[in-house]
Amino acid sequence: MVWITSGDASRLDVLVLDRTLLWTAARQRQLGAARMQEARAATALLGVTPGGQLFLGYPDQGLLALLTEYRSSPYSSKYTAVAAVPYPDTLCAGHPYTGQSLERDFAAVLARVRPTLILAPSPRDSHPDHRAAGLLTRAASARADLLSAVREWIVHGGEGWPSPRELMLGVPLTPAPRAADTRPVVFALEPAEEDRMLDALRAYDTQMRTIAPFLVAFVRTTELFGALTQADLAAP
Repeated sequence: MVWITSGDASRLDVLVLDRTLLWTAARQRQLGAARMQEARAATALLGVTPGGQLFLGYPDQGLLALLTEYRSSPYSSKYTAVAAVPYPDTLCAGHPYTGQSLERDFAAVLARVRPTLILAPSPRDSHPDHRAAGLLTRAASARADLLSAVREWIVHGGEGWPSPRELMLGVPLTPAPRAADTRPVVFALEPAEEDRMLDALRAYDTQMRTIAPFLVAFVRTTELFGALTQADLAAP
């Protein structure tokens, strides 16, 4: 499991957790550290060992900027007030917030892991960080001759999706509106796997306090992934 950002840009989380409209860059960095701990706990429940939990620490809500105007010059996060990875327990501590640095670090992960299957966010996702992560994955996978191994998922897939916004155990996930012109590959889950997914989500305490109905709506009998098409590869 690779986390490109540490979720350190959510002021809503700080508002809810601290019950205050005031926030500081230091508090946002604390949130990032807490999110990483939650991620470790969640993926451990899914059987991912500590050695397979890889954090890069790049700026939440800043990935698209790194891949465009900040390819070589450092990007400074308005949330954490840093221009380099601030977390000592990441793979990339101290690395500058630039697109070139991000691309090198992601390529290094691919070389280290040598994956036979890559599950990544889709550039069709409306969340800019998810879109950027998908574009990064496609580009790095192409350079490593791994494009055929890429399968993509969507989280922010259209207004009101997934519907209903509540826990619906035993019900399949419907395709996202933003992927309406694609044919998803269906991965079926057993009831015990649905339960384990829910347990893993509950480990993300900071997010469950703010967007629980949205998160648990993904706990269904199916997960949907898409293989890359020629149209995907031709898209800008």
